[in-house]
Formats: sequence, structure tokens, C-alpha cells
Amino acid sequence: MSNKMKADGKVKAKIGKGKGKGLGKVGAKKRHHVIRENIQGITKPAIRRLARRGGVKRLSGLIYDETRNVLKSFLENVVRDSVTYTEHARRKTVTALDVVYALKRQGRTLYGFGG
Repeated sequence: MSNKMKADGKVKAKIGKGKGKGLGKVGAKKRHHVIRENIQGITKPAIRRLARRGGVKRLSGLIYDETRNVLKSFLENVVRDSVTYTEHARRKTVTALDVVYALKRQGRTLYGFGG
């Protein structure tokens, strides 16, 4: 039972962790450093490293914003398709398979994650 009877006849509600969003006992909340546009979190050195891995020796200064725009567009498409698969399965959690199927749908088959 979820209620307990006290000695004086009053009912005390038992509080437990259900499916709510409560985090239990936590300390003070952290203050997060907010980046104005999250896409700016893809830093210039990170883009440079990816280019180096692809064999690029020298980069124009205009490449960085263009790369961020292309990446943002790509991720929006993959996330949209992944969420569509998740919603169709009546789940609230996006799984690795949802992402694999979304990539496969876009013609970019990914191996090693099932499916």
C-alpha cells in the first residue's frame, strides 16, 4: 500500500520515486556556461583536425562557417529521421538503431551498431 496509518489515526502519504522528473537529493545547481549558438562549439581547431584527417593541407578562412552550416544541416536531417523512428515505435528514448536506420534511409549505411 502507498499510505501508512499513524498511531493517532492520521494517514501519512508515502513519498517515493515514481516516473517523475525529480532528481532526488542533489546539491546546489551548477551554473552552465552557455554558448550563444551551440554550433559554435564545433571549434576551428576541431574542423582543422577533421580536414587534416581527410588529407587537406591548407584551409581558407571561409571554410569554418561553411563546414558548421553543412554539419548543422546534416545533423538536423539525421535527428529528424531518428526521432520519427522513435515516435513510430512509441518510445521516448532514441536508440542507436534509430540513428542507424535514419542514416541508412539517407543512403549512408553505418556498420557496427546492429540493424
